[in-house]
Amino acid sequence: MTAIRHPAVAGMFYPDNPRELDQMVQQFLKSSQVEGPVPKAIIAPHAGYVYSGPVAASAYRLLMPAKDVIKRVILLGPAHRIPFRGLAIPTVDYFMTPLGSVAIDKEAIRAIEDLPFVVQFDQPHEPEHSLEVQLPFLQEVLADFKVVPIVVGEATPEEVAAVLERLWGGPETLIVISSDLSHYYDYATAKQLDTATSAAIENLDPSRLGVESACGRIPVAGLLLAARHHHLKAETVDLRNSGDTAGPRDQVVGYGAYVFY
Repeated sequence: MTAIRHPAVAGMFYPDNPRELDQMVQQFLKSSQVEGPVPKAIIAPHAGYVYSGPVAASAYRLLMPAKDVIKRVILLGPAHRIPFRGLAIPTVDYFMTPLGSVAIDKEAIRAIEDLPFVVQFDQPHEPEHSLEVQLPFLQEVLADFKVVPIVVGEATPEEVAAVLERLWGGPETLIVISSDLSHYYDYATAKQLDTATSAAIENLDPSRLGVESACGRIPVAGLLLAARHHHLKAETVDLRNSGDTAGPRDQVVGYGAYVFY
């Protein structure tokens, strides 16, 4: 029997109508002016699309030339709802969005499930938005791909890096880290914090990331360790906050789009 993880935030974080969702994501992608090489890894935000969609599109746009090349996406994001120790992989066969189903890469799951900190645990996945909101963007920019969805709980950057190392692959494998930046500071303070976070990312320096830097600090830090090992270069392609996109400026959430190549 096929097991499916159904959307938890369709109709809230993004449209649940397939046509509306398609049009919204395509508009975000068309509006971005970012140009550059196809990245090996990206960091993209995961808020409601009206807030963070334009920023996420700046990274996803660069994947379009590799539409038929990328076949596997390693997708990691922080746990917002259910606390647990380790990195959670699902037991389901598909993740569903209004745009259709995305198959889970079972072969890749088998390649990491012996790691002591990797746990088969569906509960953190069921309500979690950090991975889900990335899927429609991937469905719009890639052709035929499978996903390895990993929710990161209480873990270390080194544990995240160990998983990435196992699954690194070649040009057929893309790494996506889902993370917003600072949360609920005033506009000026947020800009200052997010600029410092961007510098840490560009310098591949996880030691400069604090708890106020990003909700996905651990998966981001794990990617920085792996990127350093593989001699990647990191670049900020978009940096804004909810005060720039669709919200007031007294309490904002920061959004950055970063590429590694």
